[in-house]
Amino acid sequence: MMDFLEEYWLRPDPADPRLSEAVSGHDETGAAIETRVTVERPLTLFLNAREIVTMMTIGDYPEYLALGYLLNQNMLSPDTEVTAVEHDEDLDVVVVRTATETDFEEKLKKKIQTSGCAQGTVFGDLMDVIENARLPQTPLRTSWLYHLTHKINQTPSLYLESGAIHGSILAREDRPLVYMEDVGRHNAVDKIAGYMYRHGIDPADKIFYTTGRLTSEMVIKTVRMGIPVLVSRSGFTAWGVELARKAGLTLIGRARGKRFLVLSGQDRLIYDQDLAYIPEESARNRRKGAGE
Repeated sequence: MMDFLEEYWLRPDPADPRLSEAVSGHDETGAAIETRVTVERPLTLFLNAREIVTMMTIGDYPEYLALGYLLNQNMLSPDTEVTAVEHDEDLDVVVVRTATETDFEEKLKKKIQTSGCAQGTVFGDLMDVIENARLPQTPLRTSWLYHLTHKINQTPSLYLESGAIHGSILAREDRPLVYMEDVGRHNAVDKIAGYMYRHGIDPADKIFYTTGRLTSEMVIKTVRMGIPVLVSRSGFTAWGVELARKAGLTLIGRARGKRFLVLSGQDRLIYDQDLAYIPEESARNRRKGAGE
C-alpha cells in the first residue's frame, strides 16, 4: 500500500522511544487521557576547541545537524577538511574537528537556539550566497510536485505520532529521498545539509520541501545548499520572495491539494498535470498539515 516508503534513503522512525514519551492529562471533557509528546534535549556544538552554540533538538542524527549548522552558517565551506565528528551522548555535546583552524570560529558567540526557531544569526557574508548564486535550470514537472507531496503526507512521522515538530525533505523528481524532523525547522534543514555534505549528494537535480514558512533564512539555506527548488505547504515572507528572485530560486508555497503558488523561478515549471485527477484537500487534512 505504501511501497513508495522503499524509495527513501532515510526517513523518520516515529517508534523510536528516545524521540517521544507518554504524558497523562485530561481532554476537553475532563476525562483522563494519555498522549505522547515530543522530547527535546540540549546539544552543545563545538568547532574544534571553540564552543559555538547550544541547540534544542530531538537528538537524532547529531553528526548531520552539527555539520549542516556549520555549513549553513558559513562557518565551514564544502571543501573544508573535516577530520572527525565526535558525539558524547552523556554530555549532550558534539565536536566537529577540522584539519586547520577555520576563519569563522570567532563569529558566533555562545547562544541558545530555542525550539521556537529563534535562530537569529545570519551573518552579512551569507548574503554573498544570494548575490553570487548560480543555480541550475533543472526543470520541475507539476506532476512530480503533486506525487511528491502526496507521498510526503502519507509518510509515517514523529509529527503524526506526537506533534510539535517540523520536517524537511530532500527529493528528486517525484521521489522523496531524505526526511528529517526536529523541534526547530532550521535544525531539520541543517540535518539535510549535513547529510548531503557527508554523502557527497549532488544538489543540481534536487527539490527541497519544508513544512515551515518560506522565510529569508529558508531561502538562504536552500541556495547555499545549491538546490534550485524550494517547496512548502506554508506561506511566504516578502524578503524570502525577494531573495529567491535575486538568486533565481524556484519558490513554491501554499502547496495543498491541487493548489500552489509559485512566486519565483516559474521558468523551471512544466505544467503537465491534469488537475481534474488531483483531489481537493479536505478541511480536515488542511487543519492537520504536517509541521504547522
